[in-house]
Amino acid sequence: MIWNPDCECMSRDQLAELQLRRLREVVARVHARVPFYRERLDAAGVRAEDIRSLEDLRRLPFTTKEDLRAQYPYGLFAVHLREVVRLHASSGTTGKPIVVGYTRRDLETWTELVARIAVQAGVTGEDVAQIVFGYGLFTGAFGLHYGLERVGATVVPASAGNTERQIMLMRDFGTTVLVGTPSYVMHLAEVAEEMGIDPRSLGVRLGLFGAEAWSESMRRELEARWGMKATDNYGLSEVMGPGVAGECAAACGMHVAEDHFLVEVIDPDTGAPLDYGARGELVITTLTKEALPVLRYRTRDITVLHPEPCPCGRTTVRMEKVTGRTDDMVTVRGVNVFPSQIESILMDVEGVAPHYQIVVRRRGFLDELEVRVELEPEKFTGQFRDLAALEETVRRRLYAHLGLGVRVRLLEPRSLERSTGKARRLIDERVKGDAT
Repeated sequence: MIWNPDCECMSRDQLAELQLRRLREVVARVHARVPFYRERLDAAGVRAEDIRSLEDLRRLPFTTKEDLRAQYPYGLFAVHLREVVRLHASSGTTGKPIVVGYTRRDLETWTELVARIAVQAGVTGEDVAQIVFGYGLFTGAFGLHYGLERVGATVVPASAGNTERQIMLMRDFGTTVLVGTPSYVMHLAEVAEEMGIDPRSLGVRLGLFGAEAWSESMRRELEARWGMKATDNYGLSEVMGPGVAGECAAACGMHVAEDHFLVEVIDPDTGAPLDYGARGELVITTLTKEALPVLRYRTRDITVLHPEPCPCGRTTVRMEKVTGRTDDMVTVRGVNVFPSQIESILMDVEGVAPHYQIVVRRRGFLDELEVRVELEPEKFTGQFRDLAALEETVRRRLYAHLGLGVRVRLLEPRSLERSTGKARRLIDERVKGDAT
């Protein structure tokens, strides 16, 4: 099923024409209404009338997270505050948050785009969708809430936390769709099992997951534990929230809502645009956002774009699952390491649980990478020989994939802190206070 065939299935030529018109409009809008962008565009010598093709996108300046923080709270708004009917803010843990605003039309657009990703994933009006994201300034819960209601699903706004109560609600309300971070939903399965409940018996058939990078191995584990189809979706507060892209039944990438977002991939080091099929940093220009339009926003997310038509009938470009972020990548002795790489390796090792943490520290003049991972309860036998063999297996596999010697610590089940939001995977002790 396709929610909006006119927009999701238009020809690439029609789409390019629409994007070009909207790009000119947004450039004119920010030049007229946002002093920050007026200064940047004037410095680049670019006006709306200079945009003659989509290739001219690369003439526009980048926008970064630091730019948005520096303009806190309303410096990048393109409308008067009286036109803003909702404020959200980023979930960042350092410095001032990034404040995002929505006009009434922005909220309508947001609802429409979340409806698209919900239908792409397989949600119908017959579903009961339980949202286990935290409600508040974070965009995830509210964004998905209204889109799911638009589709006709019954929404359970359970919010995050109270894990045992979440499981009770699933059982009593007949939840069929779970919406949250993959790490928290994995924790829900763990708690259900401790309560003597098989997660598969709860009848959840579909998961809509986002807000953190997760591997294909994690997808397989979630599907096995819950008996569900686990789907990925993508969004970020700075450009709207959830609804930017989502998977369809073909599961060959997340369809980007290209009538509202112009996407490109660049080399994260040089900023040079890359061709379709190349892995790099995703950059997004909003085409219809009224309150907070952004030009060439550097998301820091690493992905690949594919323009070929999808078997589902949608013609929009597809983005691969985000494999990491430029700001959570760590370089250890010259090797670039992403948490999602390590997750994928760990989850292919029998006996270790999907709960891990990566610590980078400096010993003398050398960097050291330590991976802490919990054991599955049945593997926690206390037999030193068994533990040593499993530890060596993990160490050997990490070395084979990373080309890097790694210190491995096997931990007791439930010894790592659980999070109701984004899991804290990386601690870089070389930079005081730097953690993801």
